[in-house]
Amino acid sequence: MKNLSAKVILITGGSKGIGATIARQAAGAGAKVVVNYSSGAQDAEDVVSSIKSEGGEAISIKAA
Repeated sequence: MKNLSAKVILITGGSKGIGATIARQAAGAGAKVVVNYSSGAQDAEDVVSSIKSEGGEAISIKAA
């Protein structure tokens, strides 16, 4: 993935599966990540925690 620093990326469905993988990869490329979830709050927080533990910036939001 190319350098994504200075970018904010919203990952819909970012709490599980492919979305979670993309969220982690985007954060690894320097993006600030917003993990969107509809029902998996704990899963979203787990993704955010893993991004932050690697030095990235991330938050989770619930949006239907």
